Amino acid sequence: MKDRQDERRAVDGKAVSLMVMLCAIWGLQQVAMKAAAPSMAPVLQVAVRSGVAALLIAGLVVFRRETAGFRSDTWRPGLLVGVLFALEFLFVSEGLRFTTASHMAIFLYTAPIFAALGLHVRLPEERLTAFQWCGIAVAFGGIVVSFTGRRSASADADAWIGDLLGIAAGASWGATTLAVRFSRLSDAPATVTLLYQLAAACLILSLAAVLFGQTAVSPTPMLAASLGFQIVMVSVVSFLTWFALLRTYLASRLGVLSFMTPIFGVTFGVILLGETLDVAFVAGGLLVLTGILLVSGRDLFARSA
Repeated sequence: MKDRQDERRAVDGKAVSLMVMLCAIWGLQQVAMKAAAPSMAPVLQVAVRSGVAALLIAGLVVFRRETAGFRSDTWRPGLLVGVLFALEFLFVSEGLRFTTASHMAIFLYTAPIFAALGLHVRLPEERLTAFQWCGIAVAFGGIVVSFTGRRSASADADAWIGDLLGIAAGASWGATTLAVRFSRLSDAPATVTLLYQLAAACLILSLAAVLFGQTAVSPTPMLAASLGFQIVMVSVVSFLTWFALLRTYLASRLGVLSFMTPIFGVTFGVILLGETLDVAFVAGGLLVLTGILLVSGRDLFARSA
Protein backbone atom coordinates (compact mmCIF):
# COMPACT_ATOMS: atom_id res chain seq x y z
CA MET A 1 0.00 0.00 0.00
CA LYS A 2 1.30 3.45 -0.89
CA ASP A 3 2.10 5.61 2.13
CA ARG A 4 0.26 8.95 2.07
CA GLN A 5 2.50 10.76 4.56
CA ASP A 6 3.51 13.22 1.84
CA GLU A 7 -0.16 14.19 1.45
CA ARG A 8 -0.54 15.13 5.12
CA ARG A 9 0.30 18.64 6.24
CA ALA A 10 2.06 20.24 9.18
CA VAL A 11 -0.02 21.22 12.19
CA ASP A 12 -1.74 24.60 12.23
CA GLY A 13 -3.60 26.61 14.87
CA LYS A 14 -6.73 24.49 14.53
CA ALA A 15 -4.77 21.27 15.07
CA VAL A 16 -3.00 22.70 18.11
CA SER A 17 -6.28 23.78 19.71
CA LEU A 18 -7.87 20.39 19.09
CA MET A 19 -4.83 18.57 20.48
CA VAL A 20 -4.94 20.62 23.70
CA MET A 21 -8.58 19.57 24.11
CA LEU A 22 -7.75 15.92 23.35
CA CYS A 23 -4.81 15.86 25.74
CA ALA A 24 -6.97 17.22 28.56
CA ILE A 25 -9.66 14.60 27.87
CA TRP A 26 -7.16 11.74 27.66
CA GLY A 27 -5.35 12.94 30.75
CA LEU A 28 -8.62 12.90 32.68
CA GLN A 29 -9.83 9.47 31.53
CA GLN A 30 -7.56 7.45 33.84
CA VAL A 31 -8.63 9.67 36.75
CA ALA A 32 -12.30 9.11 35.89
CA MET A 33 -11.82 5.35 35.73
CA LYS A 34 -9.88 5.26 38.99
CA ALA A 35 -12.45 7.44 40.79
CA ALA A 36 -15.31 5.13 39.77
CA ALA A 37 -13.39 1.89 40.41
CA PRO A 38 -15.04 1.24 43.83
CA SER A 39 -18.42 1.16 42.07
CA MET A 40 -17.43 -0.71 38.91
CA ALA A 41 -14.19 -2.44 37.93
CA PRO A 42 -12.23 -0.45 35.31
CA VAL A 43 -12.31 -3.32 32.81
CA LEU A 44 -16.11 -3.40 32.99
CA GLN A 45 -16.26 0.39 32.74
CA VAL A 46 -14.38 0.27 29.43
CA ALA A 47 -16.55 -2.60 28.17
CA VAL A 48 -19.76 -0.67 28.95
CA ARG A 49 -18.52 2.62 27.56
CA SER A 50 -17.27 0.91 24.39
CA GLY A 51 -20.58 -0.87 23.84
CA VAL A 52 -22.70 2.26 24.25
CA ALA A 53 -20.29 4.33 22.18
CA ALA A 54 -20.31 1.66 19.45
CA LEU A 55 -24.08 2.00 19.15
CA LEU A 56 -23.75 5.79 18.89
CA ILE A 57 -21.02 5.53 16.26
CA ALA A 58 -23.00 2.93 14.29
CA GLY A 59 -25.90 5.37 14.15
CA LEU A 60 -23.51 8.09 12.97
CA VAL A 61 -22.13 5.81 10.25
CA VAL A 62 -25.65 5.21 8.93
CA PHE A 63 -26.58 8.89 9.21
CA ARG A 64 -23.48 9.95 7.27
CA ARG A 65 -23.96 7.13 4.75
CA GLU A 66 -20.45 5.84 5.40
CA THR A 67 -21.34 2.14 5.44
CA ALA A 68 -19.32 1.74 2.22
CA GLY A 69 -16.25 2.05 4.44
CA PHE A 70 -16.86 -1.52 5.61
CA ARG A 71 -15.26 -2.96 2.49
CA SER A 72 -13.74 -6.40 2.05
CA ASP A 73 -10.27 -4.88 2.38
CA THR A 74 -10.93 -3.22 5.74
CA TRP A 75 -12.29 -6.01 7.91
CA ARG A 76 -8.92 -7.71 8.47
CA PRO A 77 -7.10 -4.54 9.58
CA GLY A 78 -10.29 -3.58 11.40
CA LEU A 79 -10.14 -6.80 13.39
CA LEU A 80 -6.45 -6.20 14.13
CA VAL A 81 -6.91 -2.65 15.41
CA GLY A 82 -9.93 -3.78 17.39
CA VAL A 83 -7.91 -6.42 19.21
CA LEU A 84 -5.01 -4.01 19.81
CA PHE A 85 -7.39 -1.36 21.11
CA ALA A 86 -9.01 -3.88 23.46
CA LEU A 87 -5.60 -4.99 24.71
CA GLU A 88 -4.60 -1.38 25.37
CA PHE A 89 -7.55 -0.78 27.63
CA LEU A 90 -7.35 -4.22 29.22
CA PHE A 91 -3.83 -3.32 30.31
CA VAL A 92 -4.95 0.15 31.45
CA SER A 93 -7.93 -1.22 33.36
CA GLU A 94 -5.97 -3.92 35.14
CA GLY A 95 -3.04 -1.58 35.71
CA LEU A 96 -5.21 0.91 37.56
CA ARG A 97 -5.97 -1.80 40.13
CA PHE A 98 -2.31 -1.70 41.17
CA THR A 99 -0.94 1.76 40.40
CA THR A 100 -2.11 5.37 40.51
CA ALA A 101 -3.74 7.31 37.70
CA SER A 102 -0.68 9.60 37.71
CA HIS A 103 1.66 6.68 37.05
CA MET A 104 -0.63 5.28 34.36
CA ALA A 105 -0.71 8.68 32.65
CA ILE A 106 3.07 8.62 32.26
CA PHE A 107 3.59 5.02 31.21
CA LEU A 108 0.61 4.80 28.84
CA TYR A 109 1.95 7.71 26.82
CA THR A 110 5.15 5.93 25.94
CA ALA A 111 3.06 5.04 22.86
CA PRO A 112 4.89 7.52 20.54
CA ILE A 113 8.15 5.68 21.24
CA PHE A 114 6.69 2.35 20.15
CA ALA A 115 5.11 3.98 17.10
CA ALA A 116 8.46 5.55 16.19
CA LEU A 117 10.18 2.16 16.46
CA GLY A 118 7.57 0.66 14.14
CA LEU A 119 7.99 3.45 11.62
CA HIS A 120 11.77 2.95 11.78
CA VAL A 121 11.35 -0.67 10.71
CA ARG A 122 8.73 -0.01 8.03
CA LEU A 123 9.70 3.25 6.30
CA PRO A 124 13.22 4.30 5.20
CA GLU A 125 12.29 7.99 5.55
CA GLU A 126 11.26 7.39 9.16
CA ARG A 127 14.57 5.88 10.29
CA LEU A 128 15.41 6.91 13.82
CA THR A 129 18.26 9.37 14.10
CA ALA A 130 21.00 9.23 16.73
CA PHE A 131 19.12 12.06 18.47
CA GLN A 132 15.98 9.92 18.67
CA TRP A 133 17.86 6.85 19.87
CA CYS A 134 19.19 9.04 22.67
CA GLY A 135 15.59 9.94 23.46
CA ILE A 136 14.65 6.26 23.70
CA ALA A 137 17.61 5.67 26.02
CA VAL A 138 16.56 8.62 28.20
CA ALA A 139 12.97 7.34 28.39
CA PHE A 140 14.14 3.84 29.27
CA GLY A 141 16.42 5.30 31.94
CA GLY A 142 13.42 7.15 33.35
CA ILE A 143 11.45 3.92 33.58
CA VAL A 144 14.32 2.27 35.44
CA VAL A 145 14.57 5.20 37.86
CA SER A 146 10.81 5.05 38.52
CA PHE A 147 10.91 1.33 39.24
CA THR A 148 14.09 1.13 41.30
CA GLY A 149 13.20 4.16 43.40
CA ARG A 150 9.91 2.80 44.69
CA ARG A 151 9.37 2.78 48.41
CA SER A 152 9.28 -0.63 50.07
CA ALA A 153 6.02 0.08 51.91
CA SER A 154 3.44 -2.68 51.55
CA ALA A 155 0.95 -0.23 50.00
CA ASP A 156 3.31 0.14 47.03
CA ALA A 157 4.50 -3.47 46.88
CA ASP A 158 2.48 -4.36 43.77
CA ALA A 159 2.42 -0.95 42.11
CA TRP A 160 5.19 -1.99 39.72
CA ILE A 161 2.74 -4.45 38.16
CA GLY A 162 0.42 -1.59 37.25
CA ASP A 163 3.32 0.41 35.83
CA LEU A 164 4.39 -2.51 33.63
CA LEU A 165 0.81 -2.88 32.41
CA GLY A 166 0.85 0.84 31.60
CA ILE A 167 3.91 0.33 29.40
CA ALA A 168 2.20 -2.65 27.72
CA ALA A 169 -0.81 -0.42 27.07
CA GLY A 170 1.50 2.17 25.48
CA ALA A 171 2.95 -0.51 23.22
CA SER A 172 -0.56 -1.59 22.20
CA TRP A 173 -1.54 2.00 21.42
CA GLY A 174 1.60 2.51 19.34
CA ALA A 175 0.86 -0.69 17.43
CA THR A 176 -2.72 0.47 16.82
CA THR A 177 -1.47 3.72 15.29
CA LEU A 178 0.82 1.78 12.96
CA ALA A 179 -1.92 -0.68 11.99
CA VAL A 180 -4.23 2.17 11.02
CA ARG A 181 -1.57 4.02 9.08
CA PHE A 182 -0.31 1.03 7.08
CA SER A 183 -3.67 -0.38 6.06
CA ARG A 184 -6.77 0.60 4.09
CA LEU A 185 -8.14 2.07 7.30
CA SER A 186 -5.96 5.12 6.67
CA ASP A 187 -8.36 5.96 3.82
CA ALA A 188 -11.54 4.86 5.59
CA PRO A 189 -13.83 7.27 7.46
CA ALA A 190 -12.79 7.80 11.08
CA THR A 191 -16.17 6.45 12.19
CA VAL A 192 -15.47 3.10 10.52
CA THR A 193 -12.09 2.69 12.20
CA LEU A 194 -13.53 3.67 15.55
CA LEU A 195 -16.49 1.29 15.24
CA TYR A 196 -14.14 -1.63 14.64
CA GLN A 197 -12.24 -0.70 17.80
CA LEU A 198 -15.23 -0.09 20.02
CA ALA A 199 -17.04 -3.27 19.00
CA ALA A 200 -13.96 -5.39 19.63
CA ALA A 201 -13.29 -3.68 22.96
CA CYS A 202 -16.87 -4.26 24.12
CA LEU A 203 -16.77 -7.97 23.29
CA ILE A 204 -13.26 -8.73 24.53
CA LEU A 205 -13.42 -6.67 27.71
CA SER A 206 -16.89 -7.94 28.61
CA LEU A 207 -15.51 -11.47 28.39
CA ALA A 208 -12.48 -10.42 30.45
CA ALA A 209 -14.73 -8.93 33.15
CA VAL A 210 -16.63 -12.20 33.42
CA LEU A 211 -13.48 -14.33 33.47
CA PHE A 212 -11.84 -12.09 36.09
CA GLY A 213 -14.97 -12.03 38.22
CA GLN A 214 -15.19 -8.23 37.96
CA THR A 215 -18.88 -7.77 37.13
CA ALA A 216 -20.16 -6.26 40.39
CA VAL A 217 -21.79 -2.84 40.07
CA SER A 218 -22.81 -0.34 42.76
CA PRO A 219 -24.73 2.55 41.15
CA THR A 220 -23.46 5.92 42.40
CA PRO A 221 -23.46 9.50 41.08
CA MET A 222 -19.68 9.23 40.62
CA LEU A 223 -20.09 6.15 38.44
CA ALA A 224 -22.77 7.81 36.33
CA ALA A 225 -20.64 10.93 35.82
CA SER A 226 -17.54 8.88 35.03
CA LEU A 227 -19.29 6.66 32.48
CA GLY A 228 -20.98 9.67 30.88
CA PHE A 229 -17.62 11.38 30.45
CA GLN A 230 -15.95 8.23 29.16
CA ILE A 231 -18.71 7.43 26.66
CA VAL A 232 -19.28 10.88 25.19
CA MET A 233 -15.98 12.69 25.55
CA VAL A 234 -13.46 9.83 25.42
CA SER A 235 -14.97 7.11 23.26
CA VAL A 236 -16.83 9.35 20.80
CA VAL A 237 -15.56 12.93 20.67
CA SER A 238 -11.85 12.38 21.35
CA PHE A 239 -11.35 9.25 19.24
CA LEU A 240 -13.25 10.61 16.25
CA THR A 241 -11.23 13.80 16.43
CA TRP A 242 -7.95 11.91 16.78
CA PHE A 243 -8.48 9.71 13.72
CA ALA A 244 -9.65 12.69 11.70
CA LEU A 245 -6.44 14.51 12.65
CA LEU A 246 -4.30 11.48 11.71
CA ARG A 247 -5.84 11.53 8.24
CA THR A 248 -5.07 15.23 7.77
CA TYR A 249 -1.86 16.08 9.62
CA LEU A 250 1.60 14.57 9.97
CA ALA A 251 1.54 11.90 12.67
CA SER A 252 5.00 12.90 13.91
CA ARG A 253 3.86 16.47 14.59
CA LEU A 254 0.72 15.29 16.37
CA GLY A 255 2.90 13.02 18.47
CA VAL A 256 4.83 16.03 19.75
CA LEU A 257 1.61 17.74 20.82
CA SER A 258 0.36 14.60 22.60
CA PHE A 259 3.28 15.20 24.97
CA MET A 260 0.84 17.37 26.95
CA THR A 261 -1.40 14.43 27.87
CA PRO A 262 0.65 12.88 30.69
CA ILE A 263 1.15 16.33 32.18
CA PHE A 264 -2.63 16.77 32.31
CA GLY A 265 -2.98 13.24 33.69
CA VAL A 266 -0.54 13.73 36.55
CA THR A 267 -2.03 17.11 37.38
CA PHE A 268 -5.60 15.78 37.48
CA GLY A 269 -4.49 12.78 39.55
CA VAL A 270 -2.92 15.00 42.18
CA ILE A 271 -5.72 17.59 42.28
CA LEU A 272 -8.80 15.36 41.95
CA LEU A 273 -7.66 12.12 43.58
CA GLY A 274 -5.15 13.50 46.06
CA GLU A 275 -2.39 11.23 44.73
CA THR A 276 1.11 11.82 46.04
CA LEU A 277 4.23 11.90 43.90
CA ASP A 278 7.43 10.45 45.31
CA VAL A 279 10.82 11.81 44.29
CA ALA A 280 11.77 8.73 42.26
CA PHE A 281 8.59 8.87 40.20
CA VAL A 282 8.93 12.61 39.54
CA ALA A 283 12.55 12.19 38.44
CA GLY A 284 11.80 9.11 36.36
CA GLY A 285 8.65 10.64 34.89
CA LEU A 286 10.53 13.74 33.78
CA LEU A 287 13.11 11.55 32.06
CA VAL A 288 10.38 9.53 30.33
CA LEU A 289 8.64 12.70 29.12
CA THR A 290 11.95 14.15 27.94
CA GLY A 291 12.68 10.97 26.02
CA ILE A 292 9.23 11.00 24.41
CA LEU A 293 9.72 14.61 23.35
CA LEU A 294 13.13 13.85 21.85
CA VAL A 295 11.76 10.89 19.88
CA SER A 296 8.57 12.59 18.69
CA GLY A 297 10.07 16.02 18.07
CA ARG A 298 12.60 15.15 15.40
CA ASP A 299 11.01 17.33 12.73
CA LEU A 300 10.40 20.16 15.17
CA PHE A 301 14.02 20.23 16.31
CA ALA A 302 15.28 19.89 12.75
CA ARG A 303 13.32 22.98 11.67
CA SER A 304 14.53 25.05 14.60
CA ALA A 305 18.17 24.02 14.24
